[in-house]
Amino acid sequence: MERAEAIRVIITGGTFDKHYDEVKGSLTFKDTHLPEILRFTRCTVPIELELNQLIDSLEMRTQNRLQVLEACRRSPERRIVLTHGTDTMVETAEVLGRAALGKTVVLTGAMVPYMVTNSDAVFNFGCAVTAVQQCTPGVWIAMNGRVFRWDAVRKNRDLGVFEPKVEP
Repeated sequence: MERAEAIRVIITGGTFDKHYDEVKGSLTFKDTHLPEILRFTRCTVPIELELNQLIDSLEMRTQNRLQVLEACRRSPERRIVLTHGTDTMVETAEVLGRAALGKTVVLTGAMVPYMVTNSDAVFNFGCAVTAVQQCTPGVWIAMNGRVFRWDAVRKNRDLGVFEPKVEP
């Protein structure tokens, strides 16, 4: 059996990795859920995890995006999955897309935290792992069972889904 090329997963936080803090009654960050998700899903693709930052994407600024870009540049793997909050995922994808890294980068996230019942985190992550192996080099967003080019997608905040960007 042929061994699959390794995928680097760069973790930035977002709803995907939030925990419910019962004392504060709020969603916070503690650690990433990715090791547990990889065990649970029995993923056989070699995965290298890299914790870049754990922040809500609404708090992501230029410096945070440049930190993500540098991690993608440094990655020895040519295939990268980036977990990211959905609110500003498109903005980070644009920074990476304009950098023309020559690698395949797929951003994904969740509308509902992994630890909450009926989360979309595992589904979206699985789609991203598959997409990064199938897509051509460039930057992509894998959400809601679909894969979009970084410059042809938008988040529909009313419906809570990603969809093709329609030019006026």
